Amino acid sequence: MAASPTPSPEDAEPARLPAALFAARQAALAALAALTGPATPASSAEAAGPGSLPAAPKALYPLAVAFSGGADSTALLRLACDLAPGRVQAFHIHHGLQDAADDFERHCVALCGAWQVPLAVVHVQARHAPGESPEDAARRARYAALSEAARTHRAQRVWLGQHADDQVETLLLAMSRGAGLPGLAAMPARFERDGVAFERPLLSVPAADLRAWLKALGIGWVEDPSNQNAAFTRNRIRLQLMPALEAAFPQFRETFSRSARHAAQAQALLEQVAAQDLATALAPTAEEEGGRKGGEGAGLRIAALHALTRERQANLLRYWLRAVHHTAPTAAQLEEVLGQIAVCRTRGHRIHLRVGAGHLVREGPTLIFLPTDTAA
Repeated sequence: MAASPTPSPEDAEPARLPAALFAARQAALAALAALTGPATPASSAEAAGPGSLPAAPKALYPLAVAFSGGADSTALLRLACDLAPGRVQAFHIHHGLQDAADDFERHCVALCGAWQVPLAVVHVQARHAPGESPEDAARRARYAALSEAARTHRAQRVWLGQHADDQVETLLLAMSRGAGLPGLAAMPARFERDGVAFERPLLSVPAADLRAWLKALGIGWVEDPSNQNAAFTRNRIRLQLMPALEAAFPQFRETFSRSARHAAQAQALLEQVAAQDLATALAPTAEEEGGRKGGEGAGLRIAALHALTRERQANLLRYWLRAVHHTAPTAAQLEEVLGQIAVCRTRGHRIHLRVGAGHLVREGPTLIFLPTDTAA
């Protein structure tokens, strides 16, 4: 969809906010109270010009919006401009994965110019490796670019435009893959990555409400043609499954999101238990005992694992591998590891198992992780 000319937030006709969007706006307003930095006069942003950010000695633009030009991020940028005028900047990530990418950038530059919002355009290489999901590769590249842009331009937080429909899609996608609690928790409203705070203010707002609001304001957006490609599992969920859920369970967005919150709470509790078990099971570092070089290689004491139930062993191993070694075992790999731990009762029992991006190896009384490039 396109609307021209695009009105500025000040010139747009007032439109009644849908209830879910009004609630999200109130919550976002309360969260923004902690932001610091003076409002920037419109002339300063104008002088910088669209497509660039002015160099600033302090955080003049503490709030950044990840702006793709689509309906969701356009609504989010408009909301941010309403709530924090003169303190908003925008980051556009140019993936270069489709022919329309340059058109997306031009649209974002034009809209940010009309709204006098400083914009940084970041080009990334999001090509996926053989056997890697294109969606996962693009997501990692996007978050890395957003984190770097936030640090470079001194943004105190970055807003992301995912909404209630995206949350349900993420939950259903996780279920289709047989995910555990971390997957069933779907997307958190707030999280930190690479030292940057990210927030999703629209997670409770249906996509239709955002589009209806933009239409009422006469604000246009761009449509990503890849969203209609049924080769992607997420698109099949959106195009085929979501309409059926809407017809059968009109309140599914709210109830599914509630289930995701319950899963997130349960996962948080499991991580607290795992952290306590790790403190008990973690072997002394190399510096303390002169063992293998590198403290993270010290590993877990097998005797301490034996003192835990099988379920707590699994919980601890997943937590340790993810938090310390940034990898994750498959369900089959974890079951094999647990089986080997159960029978590892003699000094000569050998363990050398492929797990995630490396191997778990027994070294004396300790189970250690070796990345693939160092595993013998």
